[in-house]
Amino acid sequence: MADQQITCRDCGAAFTFTEGEQEFYASRNLNAPQRCKDCRNKRKDERNQKFDAVCAQCGAQCQVPFKPKPESEGGRPVLCTACFRASKAA
Repeated sequence: MADQQITCRDCGAAFTFTEGEQEFYASRNLNAPQRCKDCRNKRKDERNQKFDAVCAQCGAQCQVPFKPKPESEGGRPVLCTACFRASKAA
């Protein structure tokens, strides 16, 4: 199995998919990567992004993993972690 050159689907840069990486992916039944390491890291950071919000129940400042929409635009009330957990326990 030889190294493969793959073109990143996001930035178009060529990157090397090494023989060792191919073996690792195959051993875990994973598909070959479609993005270079920089673009994969950028997507991971975007998924971990937090947005500032105010809890609709207790008024505390909090951070949530989605960009809250105002209720006037059809958004739903945002709850802090403590209020969210308490609402699920009830």
